[in-house]
Amino acid sequence: MSAPYPTHRRIKDMLATERPQERLEALGVESLSDRELLAMILRSGTPGVDVVSMCGEMLHEAGSLRNLLRWSAEDFRKIRGIGRVKALQLIATMHFAKRILADEETQETIYDSAAMVARHFRPLVAGAEVESFWILCLDRKNRLIKRVEITKGTATSCLAHPREVFRPAIKVNATAIIAVHNHPSGDPAPSRADIQITRQLRESAKVICIELTDHVIIGERQRDPQGLGFYSFNDAGLV
Repeated sequence: MSAPYPTHRRIKDMLATERPQERLEALGVESLSDRELLAMILRSGTPGVDVVSMCGEMLHEAGSLRNLLRWSAEDFRKIRGIGRVKALQLIATMHFAKRILADEETQETIYDSAAMVARHFRPLVAGAEVESFWILCLDRKNRLIKRVEITKGTATSCLAHPREVFRPAIKVNATAIIAVHNHPSGDPAPSRADIQITRQLRESAKVICIELTDHVIIGERQRDPQGLGFYSFNDAGLV
């Protein structure tokens, strides 16, 4: 795919009003475009490719900033001007962003809605290419005791057995759990397998006397016909 921006200019050849650093100082960070923000991180291009054009091509290939979260170092290195060091720098930056978002949640958060669960997990699954299955172990007030990843699957499936799901909840004396998994496709609508495992967990919960509060599937808002970006079996009356 051809680059949408010219690649012959050098930063020093740009007008001062076009340079990201000068625009940042004069107008504030909100004035910078996505490619200019990336340019501020990378700082420099290579001979024949200025950094702003390089970042423009990167975004053109990815389609959005969010999609860059899915990229590997090899993906970044396909962009003209990005070598090993810049690729690793970008990988670290993307992971740093996800850690900041994930760190916003605290142990005192009360998980009393599917929307709260979705807010917790969205930064954790951003850019994920395979399904993973977690449980949130909760106390009597729906406060988080422990989050446990039960399984990590393929790009199209993730299996979880009730035995593995409830074992960590029993160990921490949880009174309830919320099951959570992601759909890499972005569409959170439940599959036949999702419905089946939810039924199994619901029946097992009755025997073990640990409440299954919900099973939440995390997707993306733009790919969800309902516009929520998640599916709740509890909200649907299925747990």
